[in-house]
Amino acid sequence: MYSTSEFRRGLKIELDGEPYIIVEFQHVKPGKGGAFVRTKLKSLVSGNVIDRTFRSGDKVGKPDLEEKEMQFLYREGDEFHFMDSSTYEQQFIGREHLQGADAFLRENVDVTVLFHNGKPIGLDLPNFVELTVVKTDPGIKGDTASGGTKPAELETGTTIQVPLFIQPGDCLRIDTRTGQYVERVKRD
Repeated sequence: MYSTSEFRRGLKIELDGEPYIIVEFQHVKPGKGGAFVRTKLKSLVSGNVIDRTFRSGDKVGKPDLEEKEMQFLYREGDEFHFMDSSTYEQQFIGREHLQGADAFLRENVDVTVLFHNGKPIGLDLPNFVELTVVKTDPGIKGDTASGGTKPAELETGTTIQVPLFIQPGDCLRIDTRTGQYVERVKRD
């Protein structure tokens, strides 16, 4: 159990049987009455953000969370299949739990999967992934890195903005936190 005095940004708590992460909190000591803690909580299952006020000294539960290193194997419809890197046990996760991570999910990429009570509820991608450009308009002689941008479709089906000199078949490093092009890389 956590007391309100232990609240901090990023703390994971359980409320009404669902895991939340504290996004913001504020201890308030009014001139009259007891102190309380105002919080903004983000659900780790649905991603919804709620406001909740706790009286000073209230207790909340610790969620049963576990993180496992897993490797993405393949996609089948709206299900994504992963393999535990230590036990080789396979697990599938529905698209609703990926929270947009499927846009940069390539086969054989290692990810961290978050489990609540043994069920997968989300995953963290590496900060950068390398993806190949499948389709983009051809570059024109004289296009420079400081020029404009054009849309490019990646091997995962996601479209991002890239510099004009990028060609189909180029391998790009993408920042998964922002979804933006970082640099062109050479594959071995």
